[in-house]
Amino acid sequence: MNAQIVKLFGLMLVLYAALIGFTSWWSVVDAEELRDHQANRRTLLEEERSRRGTITAGGQLLARSNPQGEGARRIYVRSYPQAERFAHAVGYSYVQRGRTGIERTQNDRLVGERPEFLSIIDRLTGRRIEGDDIELTLHPGAQRAAIEGLRTAPGNRRGAAVAIEPASGRVLAMASLPSYDPNRVPDEFGALRAAEGSPLLNRATQGRYVPGSTFKVVTAAAALDSGRFTPLSTVDGRSGIEIGGVPLRNFGGSSFGHVTLTTALTNSVNTVWAQVGEQLGAATLYRYLDRFGFNQVPPLDYPESQMIASGAYGEGGGLLDRDDPIDIGRLAIGQERLAVTPLQMAMVVAAIANDGKLMRPRLLERVIDRDGRVSEELEREGVGRVIKRETAAQLKQMMAGVVREGTGTAAALQGIEVGGKTGTAEVGAVNQAWFVGFAPVSSPRVAVAVTVERTSGQGGTVAAPIARRIMEELLR
Repeated sequence: MNAQIVKLFGLMLVLYAALIGFTSWWSVVDAEELRDHQANRRTLLEEERSRRGTITAGGQLLARSNPQGEGARRIYVRSYPQAERFAHAVGYSYVQRGRTGIERTQNDRLVGERPEFLSIIDRLTGRRIEGDDIELTLHPGAQRAAIEGLRTAPGNRRGAAVAIEPASGRVLAMASLPSYDPNRVPDEFGALRAAEGSPLLNRATQGRYVPGSTFKVVTAAAALDSGRFTPLSTVDGRSGIEIGGVPLRNFGGSSFGHVTLTTALTNSVNTVWAQVGEQLGAATLYRYLDRFGFNQVPPLDYPESQMIASGAYGEGGGLLDRDDPIDIGRLAIGQERLAVTPLQMAMVVAAIANDGKLMRPRLLERVIDRDGRVSEELEREGVGRVIKRETAAQLKQMMAGVVREGTGTAAALQGIEVGGKTGTAEVGAVNQAWFVGFAPVSSPRVAVAVTVERTSGQGGTVAAPIARRIMEELLR
């Protein structure tokens, strides 16, 4: 046989084998991912013939399916009674636009996904499949307080807030502004995508923000937990100290002399915490970054495509690690290319509040089947111990001083001790205002992170009052 024909025959066999292999992979091994892909409308078209389960939170209806048509032509179309208030957490589900948010991550439960054998029987018997109802951990009052607080804050009405129950990881509030009405998505998707302020963006999980001085609680946690420092360790707090070869100044040029770490946190002394960061070194500080959940997508039951990792980003858009050239002193005070999400910062203070143990954040409270029985409930799941219990106790008292007599007094609650930390990061000619904290200090029931974009105010005057409103709702 001609050698060229043999080679051609061999090539054709290889190509056919590759085609069969890829087809088998897509249809069998990768079938679930293919089914759930945003571009796959077949699944959505099939599912709209079944009644999708409801989504509720705190007794309020957030999503339901309305029947349209009769008999074999009946379909169900999603509607969202709360409109903008829960839009980013709940997301949407439409044939034309796919799914986002909880509508995506909890889709199998909402459509009543059953084993393939039972699904075939359902089709043969004509049984109409109905999905399970789900209840979320969100607190309507806290969600309202977050939205209203962000909307009335000085600035351009853009920002985000996240509240977490430290002991369980239950997400009690997730607000992003500007928001959008999910009911408008089918007909106005293009306009929403092009709208000023990117309302479809969930700033709570996707916003990359400079954390400013709120990051000092991470540096403080590493300093105390490593055994290198105590709350009473003293460091030179003069303004103008050289950090990374460049002089660093304190806010307003204030000089403090030698002060304890407790005083340095209360007054947010940049030069102290930058020197602490340099003494700890990149290896130690990065070890605690990883423990708190930085440098990876948060383990929230929410679409990974709608979340980003927090950390120091390089010019190419990738995350830097401890081996990359970095000004560790400025990283320690929340600068140096550091970008974080409000969700990540809420996880940080939740871990501190929970005696140093980080719990996996969760939006799903329970699943209720079509017979009204609770078929699944949230289980507390620990991510791991971040810092020692003794370290957390020390840091909680240090953060209580920030709210009692430092930069966070606007977050104080009547009769309830609050711990927290403010942050004001300069972004051009405007500020990124922050507050992170928890309450009550003795037995924390809520941890919160709030940030407001492009404001002329500071974290203590702009973000702290919003955090106070959220905590008031949750601690009633």
